[in-house]
Amino acid sequence: MTTNENTSAATRVPEHTPRMNWTEHAPEVFKAMLQLEKATTKRLDPVVAELVKIRSSQLNHCAYCLDMHTKDALAAGESVERIIQLSAWEESQHFYTAKEIAALELTEAITVLTDGFVPDEVFDKAAKHFDEVELAHLIAAINTINVWNRFAVSTRMVPGHYTAGSHKG
Repeated sequence: MTTNENTSAATRVPEHTPRMNWTEHAPEVFKAMLQLEKATTKRLDPVVAELVKIRSSQLNHCAYCLDMHTKDALAAGESVERIIQLSAWEESQHFYTAKEIAALELTEAITVLTDGFVPDEVFDKAAKHFDEVELAHLIAAINTINVWNRFAVSTRMVPGHYTAGSHKG
C-alpha cells in the first residue's frame, strides 16, 4: 500500500496556495525561460538533464520542480531507485555513471556556491566527461533550473498537479 492509500486526503494537511501566478503577470519572462530551457537541454543527454534538474531542486527545496522533474524522469524510463538515491548520491554512486556523477558534482557546486566559486577539481572532472559543447550546455542547464527553482519557491508554486511531459516543447 502506498502512503496515498494509507492516508486519506481528509487527514492530510491542506495544500498551500501560491503567492502569485508569476507566469500570468510576466508572460514574456515565462516565454523567455521556456526558450532558454529548450536551448540549454538541446545538446545535453536527457537523462543527465533530468538528474541535474532533480538534484538542484532537492538542494533548493523546490517541491514544485521536484514534482515536475521526477514525473518527467519516470515517464522517460528513469528508475524509481535512481531517483530515490539521488539525494544521497555520494553514498550510492554505484547507481550512476562516472559522467552522471561529474554532472551531479558540478550541479551541487553551481547551485550551492558555498565557497563562492566552483572548485577547479569539480570543473575539471566534468570537463573530462563532457566535450566543451556539452559542458557549456550542462552549465547552462544547471543555471536554468536554479532560476526555475527560485521562481517556483519565491511564488510558492503548488506541487502535485503536474502531468509528465506537459511542459515539453
